[in-house]
Order: sequence, then C-alpha cells, then structure tokens
Amino acid sequence: MKLCIDSADTVKIRALYEMLPVDGVSTNPTILARANRNPYDVLKEIREIIGEDELFVQAVSTEAEKMVHEAERILSALGERTLIKIPCVPEGYKAMKLLSERHIRFIGTAVYTPMQGILAAKCGAEYVAPYVNRIDNMGYDGVHVAGVIHEAIVTNKLTHSGLLAASFKNAQQVLELITLGVKGVTVSPDILEAMLDNASVDAAVTQFQKDFAGLCGPHTMLDC
Repeated sequence: MKLCIDSADTVKIRALYEMLPVDGVSTNPTILARANRNPYDVLKEIREIIGEDELFVQAVSTEAEKMVHEAERILSALGERTLIKIPCVPEGYKAMKLLSERHIRFIGTAVYTPMQGILAAKCGAEYVAPYVNRIDNMGYDGVHVAGVIHEAIVTNKLTHSGLLAASFKNAQQVLELITLGVKGVTVSPDILEAMLDNASVDAAVTQFQKDFAGLCGPHTMLDC
C-alpha cells in the first residue's frame, strides 16, 4: 500500500517525509493554486524533496491532444517518475488511450462513480482516484464506491491498475480502504498529522519519563 501526501505545501511535505514512510506526492490545479507560486517552481521543489518517488501532476487542458502535449511538457520538466492525472471525462478517456499508446504513465482522476474508474483502468490507468469524501457529500458512500472499483479491478485481473483513493475527511475513511488492500491512498497533511495526535499515547510517554526519572533522575538510557 502506497501512502502519498495530497499537498503542494513544500514545508509540510518536507516535514512529513522526514517523519513518515511516505511514497510520493499528489497535486492538482486547486492544490497548486493554493501555493500561489509558479506551478513548475513548486513542482520542481517537491521533486527535489521526494527524489525518485512518484509525483502526480494533473493536465489542465480540456481537449485530448492538448492533454497529451501537457503530459509531455510535465514529464520533460519533472522526470519519468511523474504520473499525469487525467480527469475521467470523454476527452480524458481519449487522452488516456493516446498516453497509453505512447507508454506515458497516467492516473484517472475526478472519479465519482464505479464505471468511471473501471473505464479508466481499461484505458490503461496505473491508478484510479475516487474522491471519497466528495462522494459522501453527494449523498453516497464514498468508501463503498471506492471499494466497488477496487473489487472490479481485482476481479477482472486489471493487474496494471489499482486505486489511489483521494479526498478524505478523516483517518477512519483511510483505514477502511487500507484494510481492503487498495494500491494506495493520498492524504492531506492535516489528516496525516491527526493520525499521529493521540492524547493517550502522549500521556503514556509522559508517565514513562516520570517513572524513569524516579529511578535514575533526569537521564536517559544513554546516561545510566
């Protein structure tokens, strides 16, 4: 299971990379807009931080041929370990077929229904990205929809593809999909940080330090 950061905040990306077993970074036009900098400057800085890990960058064009041209420009700037995110719309599927013919790695994004995800996998998408919480906000069960896509990919032996589930509102949604065995998840820094925030753990560590201080004074196992 791959764990990716859903962000273009290079300060948070660097901090999380130092702390957690992260496998890559996912961006989209909205995330890049929040950075309020030239997108290639931000993406190149992210590439420097993550090395050869996977970086996901979305094509913004609405026509298939232009999406392909964007993909080529993105790869030229950021390297072959970059995957192009293509929205699952008619022109997007057309672009996916063209990218597949050119052996360019891509991900089907903006997935709200099982058929969108299945079609993207059939087009050769290495990953399919259902928007879990956005599906919830439409009145459906986002985890269930993502699970249906995952099951369809596995059942039909589309072994080149798999889920990179996105758009989470809490760690429980992430956990439910991880337990299904999805290929990966991309999670915002806020949720990743919330996963580490546990008052019970903090209290236990404080008690350990207090008890050890009663035994050896203000020392650690290096000093006793």
